[in-house]
Amino acid sequence: MTDREEISTVRVRPLRRDAERNRQRILAAAAEVFTEHGLEVSLDEVARRAGVGVGTIYRRFADKDELVETLFTDRIDEIAAMARRAGELPDPWTGLVTFLEQWVCLLAGDVGLRQLLMFATYGRDRISYARHSFAPLVGELVDRAKASGQARADLAPTDIPFIVLMLSTAAEYAHYSRPEIWRRYLNLMIDGMCASRPGTRALGVPALVAEEMESTMRQHSSRRR
Repeated sequence: MTDREEISTVRVRPLRRDAERNRQRILAAAAEVFTEHGLEVSLDEVARRAGVGVGTIYRRFADKDELVETLFTDRIDEIAAMARRAGELPDPWTGLVTFLEQWVCLLAGDVGLRQLLMFATYGRDRISYARHSFAPLVGELVDRAKASGQARADLAPTDIPFIVLMLSTAAEYAHYSRPEIWRRYLNLMIDGMCASRPGTRALGVPALVAEEMESTMRQHSSRRR
């Protein structure tokens, strides 16, 4: 390596570190802004929160969709990790209930993530990524709890995301008066998920299959637009 090449290498490295530092700052700011205000927030607001110019964002991300997609992938991976940890708990029922509570807690405080999951085709299509990332893990949690005799036999994996969305909607609805009210309804839901006992009512209609769940999310998203 020549002296000039060596000097050039030394000069480039700080720029690379700065670029990665700016990228992480942008992601952190976007997570905060989208969590607080939802996905309609402009990139100008993200740039202001990050302390960078909006041009810096466009140098790191092609557009808002790419920024949202990166955050969405991170959050879905976080939910999948929660499901894996819950599946490692020795008691199947504790695993299912722990995961359900953690997922609702995450979603109740994150407007942007709630919008991403409820209106999953915002920007690019992310339904398939979410389904393949943690849907099988949710299925395992439900199957374990049913096999142990602790969960009712007609509980289905697709019931879980619906319950989560209902509870997180309750949290949003009561945000200014009782933001923790979702915990009351979580306990009602948990009791309803328990193995059938005398007096337990039948659910009346079958659960959605995976294809119906995906179709429901797509239809809901198209009406949102």
